[in-house]
Amino acid sequence: MPAPHSPFPDSPSLGSDASLASGPVPAFSPLYQQIKGLILQSLESGEWRPGEAIPSEMDLAARYRVSQGTVRKAIDELAADNLVVRRQGKGTFVATHSEQQVQYRFLKLVPDEGNAQQEGPAERTILECKRLRAHSDVARALGLRSGEPVLQVRRVLAFSGKPTILEDLWLPGTPFKGLTAERLRDHRGATYALYETEFGVRMLRAEEQIRAVLPDAEQARLLGVTSATPLLSVERVALTYNDTPMELRRALYRTDTHHYKNTLN
Repeated sequence: MPAPHSPFPDSPSLGSDASLASGPVPAFSPLYQQIKGLILQSLESGEWRPGEAIPSEMDLAARYRVSQGTVRKAIDELAADNLVVRRQGKGTFVATHSEQQVQYRFLKLVPDEGNAQQEGPAERTILECKRLRAHSDVARALGLRSGEPVLQVRRVLAFSGKPTILEDLWLPGTPFKGLTAERLRDHRGATYALYETEFGVRMLRAEEQIRAVLPDAEQARLLGVTSATPLLSVERVALTYNDTPMELRRALYRTDTHHYKNTLN
């Protein structure tokens, strides 16, 4: 029987797992990118859960019938995207927001002295958590229709007892059914770790818009500042697989003891 036709020029076949691909892969896509896409499909489907080890490079090479070097290059990119974590002598694991090196990936506000890890987690005060119908701007940001159910959370984050961040969050109602103020208060780790472990929603990347603003009277009161205090306004849309928006977050940052820090490549 002749060997099956391979979509890859330097591989005899991808094997049965090639059927996981959602349609033909463009001929110009590098082989390692195609392997990365197949691994991503397995991550999205839950074949390997957060914190679990993925198969070795050798096993993945055999599974996809490509070279080990091609698999290594695909995993290199997944590690650079913080989707997997390599552990010396142990293997490669699905990244989780519970891990310290991932916890602070989306937090760009750092203290003027030291860093976020040294400062430790913020003290969180949940002010409200309610279900409502999405207004047009929230619905648009979350890829919903106006009037669809969303969960709105307002909270204050304090460092060393000093209110520093005021956040308003909106989450699509269906994926986060069952999330309550009590569950948010009881959770001691990163909020994205809660989304991940209890609701199966992994935040992979985020898009932010930043500008300087003055607070209204209520915002000033909650942050312990005057209405003339300039604040940093950060609007973030966090996305999961396939760039599906899963959280809209509007935050006001005090910058008298902290600053916004980002790394550009």
